[in-house]
Amino acid sequence: MSQRELAAIRSFMFTPANHPRRVEKVFQIGADAVILDLEDAVAVAGKVAARDDVVAAFSAAQHDCLHYVRINSIDTEYWRSDIVATVGAWLDGVVVPKVESAAALLEVEAAIAEAEAQAGLEVGGLDILPIIETARGVETAAEIATAGSRIRRLAFGGGDYTLDLDYEWSADEDVLAYARARLSHASRLGGLQPPIDTVVLQIKDDARFVASAQRGRKFGFGGKLCIHPSQIPLTNATFSPSPEEIAHAKAVVAAFEAAEASGSASIQLDGYFIDYPIVYKSQRILALAALLEQREVS
Repeated sequence: MSQRELAAIRSFMFTPANHPRRVEKVFQIGADAVILDLEDAVAVAGKVAARDDVVAAFSAAQHDCLHYVRINSIDTEYWRSDIVATVGAWLDGVVVPKVESAAALLEVEAAIAEAEAQAGLEVGGLDILPIIETARGVETAAEIATAGSRIRRLAFGGGDYTLDLDYEWSADEDVLAYARARLSHASRLGGLQPPIDTVVLQIKDDARFVASAQRGRKFGFGGKLCIHPSQIPLTNATFSPSPEEIAHAKAVVAAFEAAEASGSASIQLDGYFIDYPIVYKSQRILALAALLEQREVS
């Protein structure tokens, strides 16, 4: 899994690992990454058998999307065996729920490294995606992001977060603003990719989903966790630069380069003041657009 692939993940689609019909269809819906779930979506009685389902599904055929497994949380008896059973050449990453400390993250990472070695994989090659979804996790997000681990991004779980705090999760999502800001700051402090935003539980309310995704993007998030196929195109569109954004970014970069060549470091373009921060933002938009375009043609 290349750094280029990892830098352009917008949509992560959850699917129960032990639901054959959903697993069969999930690879065809256009998600950047599929997460086969061993945690919340699998009943206790089926958790052990579902590990084999993960391996079978991911190793059955080549897919355009990345392959992730969500293990059970570290406070359960299942997580370590989840790792041992599912790590292999068919896997791109491991999703770790309810991460609340750097110590817990590093313990999971050590177990994954051991499993990689046992499987003959490059140690450190698998991505690890910690989900921050409790009050403690939000408050220690900076510690987690700067722990010196292999993680490349954080994810936010709004369902467990609002449960933990007994918040009322309404459509305006005001109660999520603090957590989103904490994760964005933590990601910047850790030099990580933009974080991945929470699921939306209302699977038949596209307007609410898009509004949620747009809020996440405003807070610097780079993608979204999804639980229904209809959410994938909405996510990919929201977290991809629009043609208008790309055109404006190109105009900004071109105009600034011309001005800079003549000795100026600040200009006006279409009524906007342009200086280095605006140019850097435009360059970031163009870089993401180029990554996505290259992935589509490869």
